[in-house]
Amino acid sequence: MQNFEKLGAFYLGKHYDEASEKTTDELTLYDAKDLTTHAVIIGMTGSGKTGLGIGLIEEAALDRIPVIAIDPKGDLGNLLLSFPDLAARDFEPWIDPSAAVDAGETVSTYAASMAKRWRDGLAKWGQGADRIAQLRNTTDMCIYTPGSSAGRPVSVLKEFGPPESRDSDAMREKIQTTVQNVLTLLDIDADPLTSREHILLSNIFSDVWSRGESLDLPRLIGAIQAPGIDRIGVMDLDSFYPAKERFALAMRMNNLLAAPGFDIWSQGDPLDIDGLLHTATGKPRISIMSIAHLGDNERMFFVTALLNELIAWMRKQPGSPTLRAILYMDEIFGYLPPVANPAVEASFLDAAEAGARLRPRARARDAEPRRPRLQGAVEHRHLVHRPAADGKRHRSCPRRAAKRSRQRESESRADRSYVGEHTEALLPVAQRP
Repeated sequence: MQNFEKLGAFYLGKHYDEASEKTTDELTLYDAKDLTTHAVIIGMTGSGKTGLGIGLIEEAALDRIPVIAIDPKGDLGNLLLSFPDLAARDFEPWIDPSAAVDAGETVSTYAASMAKRWRDGLAKWGQGADRIAQLRNTTDMCIYTPGSSAGRPVSVLKEFGPPESRDSDAMREKIQTTVQNVLTLLDIDADPLTSREHILLSNIFSDVWSRGESLDLPRLIGAIQAPGIDRIGVMDLDSFYPAKERFALAMRMNNLLAAPGFDIWSQGDPLDIDGLLHTATGKPRISIMSIAHLGDNERMFFVTALLNELIAWMRKQPGSPTLRAILYMDEIFGYLPPVANPAVEASFLDAAEAGARLRPRARARDAEPRRPRLQGAVEHRHLVHRPAADGKRHRSCPRRAAKRSRQRESESRADRSYVGEHTEALLPVAQRP
């Protein structure tokens, strides 16, 4: 088999011949430099988008490239189910007992047969236990669960600090996204130009941040009642937003703060990008931000907060032509809608723009456009054990995927954006020096 262990070449699988419906010996090696711009995976339901994403993440980790992976569906935690020994005892805790009964085996014997299936299956792809061990040795993997202690909690609401750059554009952008984020958490649909809540909070953040100070939720609740500013535009404060109505807004925020379990949002590891990308010893990290347990407003709130921190971090990094880190989101449906303009959409676009600025201009020899690396049908390989899978590899085969999911698509596409629902996104966080 062709050697695929090359720095900067991601081994994603083999080409799949649609005519013969067989995998060929031609490897699919993806140039990591192609991810220094942006990438998107589009496909029908069941076509293998998440499987391909997992393969990309594994290959990045093997090249010591850290990844922040946002997981709205709860699928990416399977990345931790990679067993270097490929032993039955490793598989047994993850075996569905009913599957063992259906196979006429005990759980332990079924686990042994699954372990053998994975050993044999990986061997067909030129991979073995040594490559899994390399993955686990070179990379730290962690599942973060914002708003929950089920995994590793993340402190998001401890305080709202000003942007490190005192540039007026950066200040204005962060104020707008922060305010929109807070109001989303309060379930207030606010227009930046017409909403009194949005305008009041924007003025409060502008006043506090211009002094280089930070705000936490208790101080913000106090500032709503007594903002420390006399006028909003040309109108006096009480004419624009009477004290009684400001008190009602403060009470709404206070009720949220006092809600059972809400304090977990202020506990855990800080939302620090350096800490999400590397351990204290400098080991690259795959940080899986699992948000499947959150409600829609909480998801929007967290993803926006994460992206804002990421944007601030990216703006401090020097440019380089090679990949430094990856932001991956497994399903962007609802986050970049064709209508409406949620705060998270602006943060996504800002992150994309900031990543593009970090890439130096192409030299003359790079000026000629390159063909996309992933065309046609590819059968994927990955190292993780996926308990719900039937042991077969995922295939990005357009015709077969269309045949499998045509009925489901005809039922689901009527009221939803096709591109949004069937898309995973990869953004370059910055380029690796």
